[in-house]
Amino acid sequence: PDLRVIVSSATIETQRFSTFFGGAPVIEVEGRTYPVDILYAPPPEDDEISLAVANAVVDVLSLDPDGDVLAFLPGEREIRDTETELNARDLGRTVVRPLYGRLSASEQASVFSPGPHRRVVLATNVAETSVTIPGIVYVIDAGVARLSRYDPRSGTTRLQVEAISQASADQRKGRCGRVRSGICVRLYDEDSFAGRPPFTDPEITRTGLAGVILRMKSLDLGAIERFPFLDPPDSRAIAEGYRVLEELGAIDEQRQLTPIGHRLARFPVDPRISRMILAGAELGCLREVLIITAGLTCQDPRERPRDAQQKADDLHRRFRDEQSDFAGLLRLWDFIKEAERKGTSSLRRAC
Repeated sequence: PDLRVIVSSATIETQRFSTFFGGAPVIEVEGRTYPVDILYAPPPEDDEISLAVANAVVDVLSLDPDGDVLAFLPGEREIRDTETELNARDLGRTVVRPLYGRLSASEQASVFSPGPHRRVVLATNVAETSVTIPGIVYVIDAGVARLSRYDPRSGTTRLQVEAISQASADQRKGRCGRVRSGICVRLYDEDSFAGRPPFTDPEITRTGLAGVILRMKSLDLGAIERFPFLDPPDSRAIAEGYRVLEELGAIDEQRQLTPIGHRLARFPVDPRISRMILAGAELGCLREVLIITAGLTCQDPRERPRDAQQKADDLHRRFRDEQSDFAGLLRLWDFIKEAERKGTSSLRRAC
């Protein structure tokens, strides 16, 4: 009776959650913000997204001699194209800073360090909720994001560009107005905003379910089809999840966990990855398989700084294996371990 569960979110459907949990109380915590004006400015239809964002940035810079700008784009390629477009123009005392997952730690840190020049930060939706960039006065919202969706027919997850929901758009708008009154420029019209779904699709409706089903079975939570989800997943995705588990030998024809399934459920990774690890142990190549699976479940450790891309490519070429990317990971690992054996300073130099 003394246990309390607090569900916290910036964009949650409060009424649905409250009803789902038996009329749970809703507490709203309003942050202190300044007023934000919204401008709807759809670009010409034939404009590429990078050009449309660059033009909007230039328009904003002409309105105000200072005040940092945050522009939302769907991905790294669009950010690079926009950066190139902006750097080709005379922006005065302004620096353009990209922000996306594959940047090195030092390059990401520079975004959060205000300097003498005005900043234009080009970011993916990581800047929606995951990080807060200080000093933003203007937001430019391209209105799209890359979302992962699992395709049950092919058994693969795709990252596709989609229009963002109203909740995401409001969250983006809230990135300015923290230090003074701000302006949010939306590169789409008001009708487009009104026609968008109120909230982003929950992840369980667009992800592979093999791991979910495996975990539910190991915890004895019953069949996924009968579990009272707030947003039940699609029946095709459920069928595909069962098919994957059957293929891995994790369930039998009655959809009950096999001995292999019980072992797989103990790993905190995707069932395909854990099945590789078990097979590696069975076939006497566990060391190599652990290195490969670790490489598959983390961000690529090879850095490719924007100001030294060719040099990085040349140095990384020594790890390449024409027959297999997996063998390339093993080569990289062996290189690091050899440098490590020679001492800390040698390892640092090698990296």
